[in-house]
Amino acid sequence: MADQTPTPLIDPQLAEAGEGPMLFAASTGPALAGAGGRRTARHHHARGQLVGARHGLLQIEVGTAHWLLPAGHLGWIPPHLPHALLARQQFDGWSLYFSAAACAALPSQPRILAPGPLLAAAIARARAWPAGALGAAQQRLAAVIVDEIAGCPALPLALPQPLDRRLQRVARALAEQPHDTREVADWAARAGLSSRTLARRWQAETGMGLAQWRQRLRVLHALPRLLAGESVTGTALSLGYDTPSAFIAVFKRELGTTPARYVQAARP
Repeated sequence: MADQTPTPLIDPQLAEAGEGPMLFAASTGPALAGAGGRRTARHHHARGQLVGARHGLLQIEVGTAHWLLPAGHLGWIPPHLPHALLARQQFDGWSLYFSAAACAALPSQPRILAPGPLLAAAIARARAWPAGALGAAQQRLAAVIVDEIAGCPALPLALPQPLDRRLQRVARALAEQPHDTREVADWAARAGLSSRTLARRWQAETGMGLAQWRQRLRVLHALPRLLAGESVTGTALSLGYDTPSAFIAVFKRELGTTPARYVQAARP
């Protein structure tokens, strides 16, 4: 199990100050980096939080769903929503915290976003601003950031988690080894269940079959590798696919596009 971070990522008083500057930046990397993984305790704050990943893969736990945030993407967490952040590998990222007034124009539900060039450039500038009140030009750019986030389509990167502890053990094992190709019967035996019971409970608790759940998990693990420059063939084989074409078919079914086109669109 990942260790919990002993200190908050930012001063809690800042995160709870819904008023004040429209946004301010904070680093997420140092508190979540570590070979053994780090996890924040479940918490919430008055400000909305936009999390960005420069390197690695961050898991955002909201309710019974896990949202996977790969490098190059953004995770939006609305204000007052209980959540936890889990980094199983080395992770380097940042956060922008938005005032209550700004959050009125932002999504009311958590989501993962792929920023376009304008949003990425605007965020890069905002992250360099010193803490404190924003000037007139900064206010205008902050408003652009809010508009861009509000208009950015959500990506289907949520992975619902089972509630049954036996199924949770299977989910954790698959998350740690997405290339594992064992069949449902093998996982059922590991969980101490019959194949039929495992399949029925998995569908009931996650809303998808185990096979589909595992395919989405693999696609989510593929994203940071592809964006880091790994080839489609290398990514496919490392995740347990027999052929690149099989991986491409699953990727297209989950995200509506091919891996190559996805990477091309994600890079400014």
